[in-house]
Amino acid sequence: MDDAYVRHVELLGFEKRFFPSQHYVYMLLVKWSDLSEKLIYRRYPEIHTFHKSLKEMFPIESGEIEKKDRIIPSLPAPKWLDSHRSTETRQSTLTEYCQSLINLPPHISRCKLVCSFFMVRPEDENPPAPNPLKRNETFVVSRDKTRGTVSEISGPIILDSYRVIADFSKTSKHEIDLRTGDMVEIVEKSPKGWWFCQCEMKRGWVPASYLEPLDGPEEAEEAEPNYAGEMYVTTSAYKAEQDDEMSLEVGESIEVIHKLLDGWWVVRKGTETGHFPSMFLQMAGKREIAELDRNNLQRRTPPPRRSTIRNAQSIHSKGRQRLSQDAYRRNSQRYRQQKGNRPAEARKTVKPKSPLQERKNHDNIPWLSGSISEEEVKKGAPIIPPRPSPELIMQRCTDNTRKKVSIRKSSSNSAS
Repeated sequence: MDDAYVRHVELLGFEKRFFPSQHYVYMLLVKWSDLSEKLIYRRYPEIHTFHKSLKEMFPIESGEIEKKDRIIPSLPAPKWLDSHRSTETRQSTLTEYCQSLINLPPHISRCKLVCSFFMVRPEDENPPAPNPLKRNETFVVSRDKTRGTVSEISGPIILDSYRVIADFSKTSKHEIDLRTGDMVEIVEKSPKGWWFCQCEMKRGWVPASYLEPLDGPEEAEEAEPNYAGEMYVTTSAYKAEQDDEMSLEVGESIEVIHKLLDGWWVVRKGTETGHFPSMFLQMAGKREIAELDRNNLQRRTPPPRRSTIRNAQSIHSKGRQRLSQDAYRRNSQRYRQQKGNRPAEARKTVKPKSPLQERKNHDNIPWLSGSISEEEVKKGAPIIPPRPSPELIMQRCTDNTRKKVSIRKSSSNSAS
């Protein structure tokens, strides 16, 4: 990692520890230019000490000579005594500081001091033994808010606990070995099917398919199928290894209809459906991060599916029932048929009204007579009003017309 530099720092939360005495440490996920990711723990006083050393190394950029030249972000000094409240409220400041620090010019953000500070230490991988009387408390950043804001922090929680259902042997330095029955705590759930967890003193990535929740086989956070589909583009080719999987080449456009937690999503192409590794998919239109996702593929392979795990020992008598590909195809076809019929039905039921229909309730247009059938009205046929009665004509005509009518009536009467 001599030539590697830090490309991103994400604040995951903080821990309250009780050994050797009560103190707080921040959890930082550091992403390096060689595509490795490391979880490190730092106390705020040592972060501030690093900040002062950085200012001494770059006096011009820190504004020591001219304040107008300052580009290094500010960081408040630590308090004499750290409390839970001060540690929590300081997180937004610390997040902004890390983001600004990494975005500084390369001669600062990639200097040896910055790289050495964020480099993983032995105590990060093997933290000191916890207090036997008190368990460490973890406070994580709420995922409901945007990653740029950390003003809302969850209350004191114990990370979600899962059980390992089969032995897993790591295939890279980023993963950890697990044995059947081990209890792990989940730090991060990646949609690609790899979860970052900690087991005793070990931390690393493991396939979600090897884990099951303790409460039950159901996963409440697993979404229901969405047969409307979301457009994705494949970033890597994959050849199906099982009958219910789909083979695709690079750059093919497909629709994702079911996002599963194990990282194997159900996709649709035309009338065909099948499982496909989500880590080989990129949402259509997001070109700016497509290259980064392609680089991430060099670091991990698709996680194994639950159906490929031998001797899986679940503590639940009945597991979650999965839909077959025939069911996905039938439901997709039914959804498309219903969607295709809706516009036609709308066109049949919605008909433009004729001017006479719209004016049928005005003063001089009487209501429909019984001679006009309802079927003609539904078909949109124009409505012809009945002829007004003589009394109504005399009532509404002009004086000149009345005179002419009265003259005709008198002449006809005299002639008779």
